[in-house]
Amino acid sequence: MKQTSVLFLVNDLEFLYTLRLEMVERLLQEGANITISAPYKDRVSYFKNLGCNFFQINFSKRGLNPFSDLVLLYNYYKLIKRINPDVVLTYTIKSNIYGGLACRFSHTPQLANMTGLGDGLMHDNWVQRVVLVLLRMAFKRTKVVFLQNQTNYQYFLDHRISTESQCRLIRGSGVSLTRHPFEAFPEETDGVKLLFIGRILRDKGVDELIAAGKMIHSNHPDFRCDIAGFYVDDSYKTKLSAYEESGAGSYLGFRKDIHQLIKQYHAIVLPSYHEGMANVLLEAAACGRPVLASNVPGCRETFDEGISGIGFEPRSVDALTQAIARFIALPHEDKVAMGLAGRKKVENEFDRQIIIDTYMEEIGKIIAPWQDKDN
Repeated sequence: MKQTSVLFLVNDLEFLYTLRLEMVERLLQEGANITISAPYKDRVSYFKNLGCNFFQINFSKRGLNPFSDLVLLYNYYKLIKRINPDVVLTYTIKSNIYGGLACRFSHTPQLANMTGLGDGLMHDNWVQRVVLVLLRMAFKRTKVVFLQNQTNYQYFLDHRISTESQCRLIRGSGVSLTRHPFEAFPEETDGVKLLFIGRILRDKGVDELIAAGKMIHSNHPDFRCDIAGFYVDDSYKTKLSAYEESGAGSYLGFRKDIHQLIKQYHAIVLPSYHEGMANVLLEAAACGRPVLASNVPGCRETFDEGISGIGFEPRSVDALTQAIARFIALPHEDKVAMGLAGRKKVENEFDRQIIIDTYMEEIGKIIAPWQDKDN
């Protein structure tokens, strides 16, 4: 019987390690030959030690440079022709588009995962029109396009990116319950501490968070909300410095020790404008921490209002401030109960094994006919 060959196309090995490691491990356990293509990072040695092959293909995650994108398409096509995989799994926008086109040109089955719509599709401008055309071309023959919330699912149908037979709704990337075990809730001897984890940019609601954090701190001097993540826009360097000087919280920079970080705080806050499915909220809930999040698709699915979290309107400093104040006012035992409810929710609805089983089912549909021929 021919050994199944699976190719992963991603733009960041850290993304693969954080959100897809269990998928890679499951395929290896099933005897598959795994190849990963991404820009180089220290995680290469980790995946090689697991038994994966690695091909380095460098490209910029952002930007629309036609020449660079054509080079990426060519490199993907050349790699696919070289290793001849049975199926290609693509993640993130550029890998989805140019990996999808390479699969289409080489007649190779593709499973694509859209973790969110992102800036390119959220705004009505020329960038959106270009991205829509590219996605329609890339996904024309894609076997399955996984979408992480109902709004994104409907968007793909309404904009004729994929057909209903191609689209499949999944519950985000799921959360590893072993890598994110339940943790005892911290005491409030030094006041309530919140944490934001994410990219530092406008669409994540960072500006509203900074304003709300300062406002709450002025009324509750022992309150703090720390911010972890990286920024591309240098204007945030000044904003974060002023935020620290106000005493409302600290800027922690980019962090990899997410679980160890989350367990030190009483809740996670995410005032994002849009998400596919907010992984940080799932990881926080798995840890037993309540979540304070925008009432937008990709956030609101991760918690039950007033039971495992508190929702608020996006783009509103007042709404965010009221949500934080409401959480602070809760008795300690109610905060603990919220965390317990969050853990139970992710166990029942967002266990990553559910997502892996869905992938394995779709891979099986592609591989089975070829295995039958070999037999």
